[in-house]
Amino acid sequence: MIGGIQGDEPGGFLSASLLATHYEITKGSVWIVPNLNFYSIIKRSRGPYGDMNRKFAELSAKDPEYETISRIKNYIKDESVKLIVNLHDGSGFYRKTYEDSMHSPSRWGQCSIVDQSNIDIPVYGNLEEISSKVVKYVNDNLIKNEDIYHVHNTRTKEGDKEMEKSLTYFAINQGKAAFGNEASKNLPTHMRVYYHLLALEKYMDIMGIEYKRKFIMDSSGVYKAINDDIYISLYDGKIKLPLAQIRDIVKYFPIKKDGVLDFKASNPLLTIIKKDNTYVIQYGNRRLSRLKADYQDYDDVSPSVQLKIDGKLQDVKFGSLVDVESSFLVQENSGYRVNVIGYTNESKKETGIEIQSKEILKHYSLDKKGTIYRVEYYSKNKFAGMVLIKFRT
Repeated sequence: MIGGIQGDEPGGFLSASLLATHYEITKGSVWIVPNLNFYSIIKRSRGPYGDMNRKFAELSAKDPEYETISRIKNYIKDESVKLIVNLHDGSGFYRKTYEDSMHSPSRWGQCSIVDQSNIDIPVYGNLEEISSKVVKYVNDNLIKNEDIYHVHNTRTKEGDKEMEKSLTYFAINQGKAAFGNEASKNLPTHMRVYYHLLALEKYMDIMGIEYKRKFIMDSSGVYKAINDDIYISLYDGKIKLPLAQIRDIVKYFPIKKDGVLDFKASNPLLTIIKKDNTYVIQYGNRRLSRLKADYQDYDDVSPSVQLKIDGKLQDVKFGSLVDVESSFLVQENSGYRVNVIGYTNESKKETGIEIQSKEILKHYSLDKKGTIYRVEYYSKNKFAGMVLIKFRT
């Protein structure tokens, strides 16, 4: 399953990433490449170095994408691989006959693409028949009638010179069943993902691949899966940033003095890009936030600390997010200086005091809703770790 061959088609690469993060394969095997052309994705471009999906026939070794193309070709040719699906977002709505400018044979959205009807291979060579089964399954689960899918046989070997350069045509010439799946760019991104995932689930069903899905398969369920459960952990878990509602700019964010940002992401489309003293968090082709660096020496120890949450004492590890109903209190600890970001009082002391959400300046919250706040710990002027407090609303 391949997404992201073109960086301006988020339905495709988000679908592949959800398959990687929100599905458990219980029988069979699925190899997923969610971000084939990651540079193109970050740039929100069809292809900074030209269309990658037109580089599979001939390509100079000097091409900037030569190594990427060579690597994906090797995956395609691997004897374990029997079927390939390349995910795209196309303009308009494909129709076999002309209806209007957005619904016509020249449009690419909402179709299952095959290069020819059949290929002579041991399994899955009946390309058009398989494509028809996928189309029927998708059409049995439409959100609205306009979204209807069709099989689109490009008959590539009959003289379509552009399609001869494509990934799927390369694949069938390696003896592999290969399909393109197109969702319409005229649909919201989460609806494109919905249709891509319907198609992918049917391909898995045809192959006898079994799976468990971690969300409800409808428009709202897909939207939540894309946007809600995403986060980045930094510096061996000292900090964990939930990204669903993160502010556009987060100021005074503790970064190691050497400027190196060590992080782990919950999703293969998440990354952080350094620009001067700002660290930009990207989710596919969307910029989620900019972290304004506050360069610090880091303490290597990562113990748990004590907080009183709604009157109950808890041991909390750095990098945790703690739900709070009404108030929290940071227990005094001689080993740490504590800074509750956005909270001030006359004593300038921030431990041993019950703190409610109304006492913290809302614009210092991590999230746009004003519910998540940073509690930072320092040991001998070195940053030790962070705990996040989330007030229930």
